[in-house]
Amino acid sequence: MKKNDREVRTLNHYQSNIPKMIHYCWFGHKNKPPLVEKCLNSWKYHLQDYQLIEWNETSININQNAYVKEAYESKKYAFVSDYVRVHALYHQGGIYLDTDVEVFKSFNDLLHHQSFWGFEQENFIATSTIGASPKNALIKMLLDSYKHKRFRREDGSLDSLTNVALITQILVNLGLIKNGEYQELEDIGVFYPQTYFSPYDYINCRNFMTSETYAMHHFHKSWLSKKEHVKGSLKYSLSKMVGGDNIAKIRKLLQKH
Repeated sequence: MKKNDREVRTLNHYQSNIPKMIHYCWFGHKNKPPLVEKCLNSWKYHLQDYQLIEWNETSININQNAYVKEAYESKKYAFVSDYVRVHALYHQGGIYLDTDVEVFKSFNDLLHHQSFWGFEQENFIATSTIGASPKNALIKMLLDSYKHKRFRREDGSLDSLTNVALITQILVNLGLIKNGEYQELEDIGVFYPQTYFSPYDYINCRNFMTSETYAMHHFHKSWLSKKEHVKGSLKYSLSKMVGGDNIAKIRKLLQKH
């Protein structure tokens, strides 16, 4: 079922299904870089009545799941967090945030949902900001998908498929339409436009932030190689010169040929 944004905002918010908890992951024992500290400070400022819970090596047994164990041993901590976020949300409920998500206002008026998500691009659902009630059916489905999953394949290669692609496909099978518009799946959750939780278009270096924006994912992408980070920096510099819209036009022209 679809509703426009104004209709969404007029919903009755008296019932809170999602507890005021913010879950985030920090594995690897490294110091938090300036961007992460900036994002955490935005949580503390805008979410003062929320409990912040850091998941790390001391708060969860990484050997409890083969996928997590292998991802951790490979030092691919972003993939460790793929499992930990759904583990935390299923057992405790609350809101999961990637550490490179900057918050601009409280999530209080979203806590009545069974779960809330947002589009990352028109065709994908973001996993950088997820709100869910404890024992949520969709979160349970995602958690169960890790029972027999392995991060290290039989040939020794690593399964680097992002959870964004995995979760989007699961949701499409449940009836989600990949059009970037507000949608509801009964007894599962709601899905907001990109402008709500992920207004930064990292592909074309454009920003679609509006007055409705709750948070912004900065796409630090810690799991990428130094070479990929250099390429990303060059693309960002290019966007400053020619503009993100022009990059998008060039990309479409290249895709046609």
